[in-house]
Amino acid sequence: MKKVLILGAGMVAKPIVEYLLNNDFKVTLGDIELEKAQNLIGQHPNGVATAFSIDNALLLDKLVEENDLAVSLLPYKFHLIVAKACIKHKKNMLTTSYVSPEMYALDQEVKNAGIIILNELGLDPGIDHMSAMRIIDKIHSRGGEVVDFYSITGALPERQAVNNPFAYSFSWSPKGVILASNNHAKYLKHQEIVEVPTEDLFKDTFNLYFPEVGVLEVYPNRNSTDYIEIYGIPEAKTVFRGTFRYEGWCEIMDKIKAMNLISNQERDFSGLTFVQFIETMIEDFSDFSIEEKIRNFFDGQDVDLLLSGLNYIDLLSINVMPYTRTTPFEITSDKMIAQMILPKDAGDMVAMQHIFLAQYPEGEQEVIKSSLLQFGNPKADTAIARTVALPAALGVKNILNGNITEKGVLRPTLPSIYNPILEELETLGIKMTEEFNLPIEENIQ
Repeated sequence: MKKVLILGAGMVAKPIVEYLLNNDFKVTLGDIELEKAQNLIGQHPNGVATAFSIDNALLLDKLVEENDLAVSLLPYKFHLIVAKACIKHKKNMLTTSYVSPEMYALDQEVKNAGIIILNELGLDPGIDHMSAMRIIDKIHSRGGEVVDFYSITGALPERQAVNNPFAYSFSWSPKGVILASNNHAKYLKHQEIVEVPTEDLFKDTFNLYFPEVGVLEVYPNRNSTDYIEIYGIPEAKTVFRGTFRYEGWCEIMDKIKAMNLISNQERDFSGLTFVQFIETMIEDFSDFSIEEKIRNFFDGQDVDLLLSGLNYIDLLSINVMPYTRTTPFEITSDKMIAQMILPKDAGDMVAMQHIFLAQYPEGEQEVIKSSLLQFGNPKADTAIARTVALPAALGVKNILNGNITEKGVLRPTLPSIYNPILEELETLGIKMTEEFNLPIEENIQ
């Protein structure tokens, strides 16, 4: 029986633990909160829960050595520590996170160890890579070129579960969602590079209709131009990766950023109330009410939705904050998380869509759409947990049963990796709907 080490028992861990336990793998699940790991393992005879902290180098070394493969569901900054232990013991590794430059730098060491560290095998990144590459490889196999490529994903509450001014609830890595709001963005649009500084991230938006959901807002996601090389589409004139949100999120987050409320600049906030925190960040210590100060800060802009959002997360409270030296990001994200975790009786939703404009040697053009819509079950698993964890589970299975033989630091962009995983995902109810030969008018303009 193959043995798998999973580090991290967070919000998306349950489906991978259950899949592997039910498919004849021995699973050791480690988490800093032992009870969380125990709850996921339950009484399964193939499972072991253990208390684990990334600071315990001796325990990490022991656990990696005892298992055939390690899955790191820890925060991305800890993956490198796990990777070095896997290299030392020549054990394969898998993550659902973006590959860091430091991880890339280990590629030759990983190859020398004869192992694979397969990254970005979740939803986004993950299913997006695999489903996009399946279409791109089909286009190229016909001698065609990708002219335009759009890839947009959102993890959202179901429409009927939207219950706050942000039109959002956290069903995964809340700190990560908010931290990503500080990203810059870059994309290729009609052969021109568009640079989006962080302060303009939520201003650069457009609307897109998604079947069965309705109109969603889209804003750019990180550096899309990297994917010209990653996906092997140097011919493309447009390459854009974006994020879906309901209307409301971008407007509020744009103003929250303008107020520096998710800045990572550390300072001393000892003894301040939440209102005084706001006053400090907008540098207004006048006698006006906090609402008037915020209106003055935005100089005539409509701030009603912003004020509703700040009140909803109780950030305009006169209570003294429980912080000393910290960052505005930590304060604001803590308040958002306290009020905006997806309720246990509410459903979540994952929406993903790729839109391609392809051109072939004879001059023919077509628009291709590849779409995924998944809804969670409040009595079972969230949609985001299934779509992140099950691709990872299938990656583990295919590595350990010998179907994936590549070595090095990789993403799931090769047919030998993405084909078996996408095929089995379909049997688990996670299927991309692919539409070919659509008219040019179906492309994003």
